[in-house]
Amino acid sequence: MQLLKYKADRIPVAVFFAFTILDFTVYFTVDTTWVILAYFAAMVPVRAFISAWNHHHQHVPMFYSKRLNRLLEMSFALHTGATTHAWTLHHVHGHHKNYLDQDKDESRWRRRSGVQYGYIHYAAITALTAYPRAFAVGRNHPRIRRAFVGYGLLTLAIIATLIAYKPLNGLFIFGIAPLISLVITIAATYHHHTGLDTDDHMEASHNYTYRWRNLLTGNLGYHTAHHYRQGMHWSKLPELHETLVEKIPAEYIKA
Repeated sequence: MQLLKYKADRIPVAVFFAFTILDFTVYFTVDTTWVILAYFAAMVPVRAFISAWNHHHQHVPMFYSKRLNRLLEMSFALHTGATTHAWTLHHVHGHHKNYLDQDKDESRWRRRSGVQYGYIHYAAITALTAYPRAFAVGRNHPRIRRAFVGYGLLTLAIIATLIAYKPLNGLFIFGIAPLISLVITIAATYHHHTGLDTDDHMEASHNYTYRWRNLLTGNLGYHTAHHYRQGMHWSKLPELHETLVEKIPAEYIKA
């Protein structure tokens, strides 16, 4: 029986679960403070890259099974700070619908006055408002919002239990690290659309075709293609990008 919808997800999913196993192994077996802090620091960039795949999963769930998808989302949440359906509401039903309108965009890069946010200000504001905005979007998607709230509370309960049982390990591996990952992820989105005030989808995204960047983020650099057809699996975005490349201004593609 085939569990994954796309074969391309086999290696990423195996990697995500392997890192979850590693997290719990370190949590339960290591009692040396400097080792925990070193592991915490080493895993920060890894968790940030995992966030991109959490994003892809919320667009196109990786498993056929709902239970397996929820299990994967718990792994994602403990790595990235984005719980089940957080991306679905904030990003899929919010940002993708509103990204051409900076008065509504959940990841808005401009104030209502028209002044552009700076990098740090954007990251701080968007991180602090991520969950409230996701909840607000959920007004139009009550079934998804119920799951978002329920699994969010479950995630918090698990993290609280882990911190209570082994405070230092739990705090740095499952408490602070996911929060930092969430902020880094949001900060990375600053360059996706900033400064591109337009009604044309072909002129609304910066694109990055660097091989390693797209290998680590699941082709998220092909951002115009992603917005043009957000329900397309990440593995097919380069091919779609090639069909759109003549319509995208050359200055919006960095190779």
